[in-house]
Parts: sequence; structure tokens; C-alpha cells
Amino acid sequence: MPQHAVTLAAVLLAACGGNAVAPLDAPPPDAGACSNGPGWTDAPALALGPAQETATGAVDGKIYVIGGFDGALAVLDRVQVFDTRTCTWSLGPALPRAVHHANVAAVDGRIYVLGALAGTTFTAIGDSWSWAPATESAWTDLASMPAGTERGAAIIGAIGARIYLAGGLRGSSAVALVTAYDTATATWETALPSLPEPRDHGCGGVVGDALYVIGGRGGSIEGTSDSVLAYAAGGSWQSRAAMPTARGGTACGVIDGRIFVVGGEGNAAAPSGVFSETEVYIASEDRWEALAPMPIPRHGMGAAAWDGRLYVPGGATRQAFGAVATHQVFTP
Repeated sequence: MPQHAVTLAAVLLAACGGNAVAPLDAPPPDAGACSNGPGWTDAPALALGPAQETATGAVDGKIYVIGGFDGALAVLDRVQVFDTRTCTWSLGPALPRAVHHANVAAVDGRIYVLGALAGTTFTAIGDSWSWAPATESAWTDLASMPAGTERGAAIIGAIGARIYLAGGLRGSSAVALVTAYDTATATWETALPSLPEPRDHGCGGVVGDALYVIGGRGGSIEGTSDSVLAYAAGGSWQSRAAMPTARGGTACGVIDGRIFVVGGEGNAAAPSGVFSETEVYIASEDRWEALAPMPIPRHGMGAAAWDGRLYVPGGATRQAFGAVATHQVFTP
């Protein structure tokens, strides 16, 4: 994504009311058409149409797609909810503020949004909220990120009750900052080992007691990385086997101790600038494998794993802006 101001069109989005999750009046025509795989299969498209630079989380069999840009380049405050059991979409309560490139994680049945980028200027904000879909009808305000640590597009993962955020984007610059939010004490920690180099638009996940930071870039689409770094609480960042394809703007999900990395941008060999690669990191063996590529190459989407499948809704089919509503599922 470009890190400069753009002129965006505005759209009016209807509120979904007081229910924690509101069903859509008209489910997508292909609702219920999900396949179990293996490999890549189609699923019902995003409920509200094209969206990119979203974030995702998974709780109790549902995939939550948060914020982003729509196809008209308006910033979204919407929460779209995909039920993996019924293969249908609904809407959750709107965010307190429209954001994109949000930092999202789920812990103990609660979804956390910890900082993001806002507006057409990609302004880094520290606003933080949480929501428990099973019991709450609205988002709860949390302590904002400490001054000077605000950012979006960070690599995020939960180890126990602590959510770690590594790197991220502030203004036009990637940062090497690492911070953590303790969900048990509702406090922030900033005295953590920084990344060896600034990184934004990477992805990763937690395997065992370690957070893995994979790929990303150092502030520009062209400056993509293939490096893999691992951090366990109380330790330092350690290098691991490099990803076969250097890229940023990817999506990741963890299934059975393996981190699946899909899509991305910065592909000079493709007119679209987008990667189709699906590669998996086997943490226990510190090695990579190449898998079936994405049928529709995308970047700028989140992904979430549930019940052995990786759900990849939305994203863009060309470098920078080019949002689509495509939703596909990968089953190893």
C-alpha cells in the first residue's frame, strides 16, 4: 500500500443495531456453497462487497473481518462475520472509529483491536478496543497504545494472555518497535527487544511459546523481505530459515504448528504486482514447503485459521488499491 495521502470517495454504511451479531437480510447467493477441500476452494464473497487492508480474527468457529478500505476507497468501521459452520455472513457491531491496517488478535473468546491506521493520510493511532461476541453487543474501550508506540500494519500474536505487536507502520516509516498488551492486567509493556530491523506489512503467528515474524517490508513496496524471526518471552530475536519468496502484504494462519503464508505484493515479475504463492513454515523443523498457489492472487487481506482450514476473505488483485470481495479457503 502507498504511504501517502489519497483522495477517497465516501460511502454511507448502515448501523447493524444493538445485537452482537446481526444477520444479513439477504445472504450471498452462494451461501452454503463452501467446500472442505483439499487445496483451495471458493466460499461466499464478503458480505459488504470488496474490501482490502482488513484484519481478521477467529472465535468459536466464526471469522471476523475488521475495517479496511472498500471498493470505492472509503475507510470502513464495519465488522463482517463469517460462520464456518453455516457458510454464511452476518454483521457485528461497528467499530468506534473507521480504520484500516488494524492490529487484531483473539484471546479467550475476546477480539482485540490494538492500534491501526486511520483516514486518507494513513495516520497511526493508538485507539484500542475489545469485544466478546458471545456476551457483548458493543466494543469496549481499552487503554490506548502508549504515546510514541502508535502504529498499524504490525505483526501480531498472542502468547498466553499477552498480545505481542512487532514492527508496524507509522507515517511513511516502518518501525522496529515491539510492545505487548497484557489482557489479564489491561496494561501495556514497552521495554521489549526491538526487531533487528524495521518491518511493516509482514505476517506471522505463534507456535508453542514463540512469535514468528515473517516477510514484510521496510517502508516501501519494493523493499520486501524473506527473513523469518522468532521471539520467546524473556529472550531475544533469533533468525530462522528464510521464506522462499520475499514479499509483503501477505496473510498468515497457524494450523497444527505450521504457519501458512499466502499472497502478497511487490512481485516485479507479474503485471499485477501481486503474488499467488502459498508457502508453509514447519516450525518444529525450521523449514519451508511450497503448496498450491492461490487461484486468485491477492494482497492486503487478513487470514484466520479454524478447524484445520485457512480462511482468506477480501484483499486486492493488483498492487496498492484494487479491492475484491473474493473469499477462498485453503485446506492442507
